[in-house]
Amino acid sequence: MARPMTFDRFVKALRDEGLTVRIVGDAEHHNRNHKGAWGPVHGVMIHHTVTRGSAATVDLCRRGHADLPGPLCHGVITKDGTVHVVGYGRTNHAGGGDDDVLRAVIAESYGARPPADNEANTDGNRHFYGFECENLGDGKDPWPATQVEAMERAAAAVCRAHGWSARSVIGHKEWQPGKIDPHGPAFTDMGEWRESIADRLKSKPGGGPSGGTYTVRKGDTLSSIARAHKTTVAKLVQLNGLKDPDRIAVGQKLKLK
Repeated sequence: MARPMTFDRFVKALRDEGLTVRIVGDAEHHNRNHKGAWGPVHGVMIHHTVTRGSAATVDLCRRGHADLPGPLCHGVITKDGTVHVVGYGRTNHAGGGDDDVLRAVIAESYGARPPADNEANTDGNRHFYGFECENLGDGKDPWPATQVEAMERAAAAVCRAHGWSARSVIGHKEWQPGKIDPHGPAFTDMGEWRESIADRLKSKPGGGPSGGTYTVRKGDTLSSIARAHKTTVAKLVQLNGLKDPDRIAVGQKLKLK
């Protein structure tokens, strides 16, 4: 059983993890608490927004729409890796999901993936922190390395603050039947993605994954990887003995330090 962090501690945890955080409006007091309790919290849920454009995405997640009032999450992670905190408390991000999944997340007892989500009988808005990530979700819109890195850092920040493992992080598609988010090459295997968070939790806050390596994903370039890991293309070329910086392969492991 975990009580939600205070707003200040949440923001500090994100910043301590090396993230750029922007607080939007009166985020600390913008919530849906009048619709029910927030907490106890048990995990972190990751989504994509099905939107284009950072400003419009942040505004939508803050305000919501007629059928689903905002805030629609706690943090919006835009393509440049910034975390925009738009609300704090109960937010409309998770909806109904599977109680078997919730029990597995609480116990952190599953293997590569939690049980199949074949029911929508449990209130996820009460029990999960939610991050909406700017992407059309069509499988074609790219996920920049900087953004994926920020998603990993945000999830790790919350897990670190609560003493959770990476098995407390799930995708919306693992919670609610019919959902596909997050959708993209980096998230085809959510178990593999959780391992990147687990590696990060082995290092100090704000550091890179344990071992200082990065596995190239579809859409990555050496320059995008360098930006995400606060290094340079020249350094990556030197560390990895690359003959052509324009030729990296999906699945290739790169030394970062």
